[in-house]
Amino acid sequence: MIAKALGFALAAALLPGTPAASTGPHDCANATTRCDGSIDVPLDWENPASEHISVAFAWIPAKDADGTVVANLGGPGQTLSTVPEMQRVLGPVLERKNLLVMDPRGMGKSSPPLCPGARLDKPETLAACAKSVGPRGAYFTADQSSHDLDAIRRALGLGKVSFYGNSYGTLYAQAYAARYPGSLDAIFLDSSMVVDGDGYASWKNYWSRLRQLDLICARSTACDTLPGSASGTWTRLVDRLRERPDPEVSVFQTVALSNVWEPVFGREATAAADAYLRDDPAPLHRLARLIPATLPPADDPDVAGYLGFRCGDGTFPFDRAASPAERQAQAERYYERERPLAPYQITDILPSGIGSMEPCVNWPTPRHSPPRPPGQALPAVPVLAMAGEIDMNSPAEVAQSLRAFPNATIVRVPFGPHALTSGTSPMGDCVRGMLRTFLTTKQVTHQQCTGENYRALGAFPQTVEDVPPYPAGKLTATQRRVLAATFATAADATARRNPNGNVYTRLRNEPGLRGGQVTFGQDITLDEVRFVRDLRVSGPIKLTADGSATATLRAETGGRAHEVTLTWTAFSTRPSLSGTFDGVPFD
Repeated sequence: MIAKALGFALAAALLPGTPAASTGPHDCANATTRCDGSIDVPLDWENPASEHISVAFAWIPAKDADGTVVANLGGPGQTLSTVPEMQRVLGPVLERKNLLVMDPRGMGKSSPPLCPGARLDKPETLAACAKSVGPRGAYFTADQSSHDLDAIRRALGLGKVSFYGNSYGTLYAQAYAARYPGSLDAIFLDSSMVVDGDGYASWKNYWSRLRQLDLICARSTACDTLPGSASGTWTRLVDRLRERPDPEVSVFQTVALSNVWEPVFGREATAAADAYLRDDPAPLHRLARLIPATLPPADDPDVAGYLGFRCGDGTFPFDRAASPAERQAQAERYYERERPLAPYQITDILPSGIGSMEPCVNWPTPRHSPPRPPGQALPAVPVLAMAGEIDMNSPAEVAQSLRAFPNATIVRVPFGPHALTSGTSPMGDCVRGMLRTFLTTKQVTHQQCTGENYRALGAFPQTVEDVPPYPAGKLTATQRRVLAATFATAADATARRNPNGNVYTRLRNEPGLRGGQVTFGQDITLDEVRFVRDLRVSGPIKLTADGSATATLRAETGGRAHEVTLTWTAFSTRPSLSGTFDGVPFD
C-alpha cells in the first residue's frame, strides 16, 4: 500500500506533458467565459512513462467565484454533452461557483478506444472488442480517472472543490475522495452506487426489484388487503405468462412494469396483475401498450470505454483473474444457484443470455483497481447523499456503503426514483433546492422531499355495482355508486399526468380502460370513456400545476344520463372531493 501511494505521488510530480507539472497553467486557467480544453495524461498513472492519452474538459468560470463545483451526471458515459443539464440543475449556484466537467477517459472526447460493430446485446462482438483494445482496456477505470481529474484541477490552479455526482458519478466522487481527500470541501451524492467490502461497485440490484412493489403496496390499505404479497402476485403473473404466452403482454414487458419509478406503474401494477390472474386482462394490457416488446439495439460508440469502467470498477459473480471461459461457467452457476433475477430468467430480459447479462465475462480485468480501496480513510468533509426509496439501491444499502465517510448525511426520499436531481417534477425541485443550498453553504437543510403523491390501487372494478359507494348523504345508494364510478373514471385519467412521471406525461391520447378515448391537451377530455363497462363518461377536466382538478362531466348508465361536477386534489394520498350530482351538492 505504501509503495502504491508513493507511485501515485511520483506520477503526479514527475509526469511529463502534464500542464501543471511541466508547462505551467493551462490556457483555460485565465478564461473568463467557457473554455474547452484537454490535457495529456498517462494511460497508467503508476507508470508515468506509459502511453499518454488526451482527456477533455469544460471549464465555466463564474464572476467573483468563491469556489468550484466538479460535476458528473453518471453513465458511465460522455459528460461534456450534459453541461446544459448540469447548468439547469445547479441554477443559481453557478452565479458564485465555477463549473468543471470532464469527459472520463475512454468517453466522448477523451481518447475513446473504438470498437466498430461492438454491441452489448451481441456478446460475440465483445470478445473481439476486448481483443482489439487489448491490455489498455484495464486502465479505463475510476481509479485512473480520479488522477486525470486532479491533474486538471492543478492545471487550472484550483484549490479545494465540491463534487456533485449523480448515479455513476457518485462512484467517480468516491474514487476521487479516496485518493485526493485534501482536494475536496464537500460532496453531494444523488442515487449512490453501492461499494462492497472489496472496494468494487455492486451491480446486484440492476434488474429485478420486486421489493419496491411490496413497499408501495404496503402504504395503501386497498392494495395491502389483496391476498398474499405484491411481489408474490407479480411472481404468479410472470409464471402465468411463461406458461400461457399472451400476444398483448410479454414476460419482458412485465420487467419494466414492475419498476415503479413511473407513478402510473406504482399506482396500478399490483392491482393490474391481480386482475389479470382473475381473468380481467384489460388493466395489464393497457399498461403494456407503452412498453417496447424488446430492448432497443445497444449501439454506443463508447462501448469499449463503458466496458472499461463497468468491468474494471465492478464486482461480479466470477473470479476477475479467471479466463473468459471460466468466468462464463462461474456466472452461469451463480445465476442458476442464486436466481438473483427471480422470478425472471436471463432470457426473459436478454435473449442472448449470460454474455449480455454479464458483458464483463469477455473483458480484460486482471488489474487490481477498486474505486475505493478497502480500508482507505475517506475525508471528514460534509457529505449529503439523497437516496430514493425506489432506486436500484435502497436507502439502507446506501447508508451502509457510505459509512466510510465520517461526516455523511443520508436523506431518504419516500417514493423517490433514480436520479432525483434531474427531471422537472416538484420532487426534483425540492431535491435541487437541497443540492443548491448544500453546495453554497455546506449545510444540510432538512426539507421533506417526497415523491409520494398517490396510493396504490387494490382493484379494477368491472361494473358500477363493483364500486364502493361514495358517502354523499343526500344521494341514493345507486346515485352514490354512479358518483364513485364517475370519479374513478376521472381520477384514472388525471393519474396519467402525475407530475413525478416521465412516460405518461408525453401521451397525447389513450383509449379508456374498457372503451372510449382520453385526449390530453390543455384540458383532459373524456369521450365516452368506460372505466367500468356499464358507465360512459364524457367532458373536460381542468388540471392546474398544483394538482387542483375540476371536471364537468356527463355520466351515462342504465339508459340514464347524469350531470356531475367534481373538484378534488389529483395528486395526493388523501384526495378531498366535492361537487354536484344532478344539481345536488356533496362534500
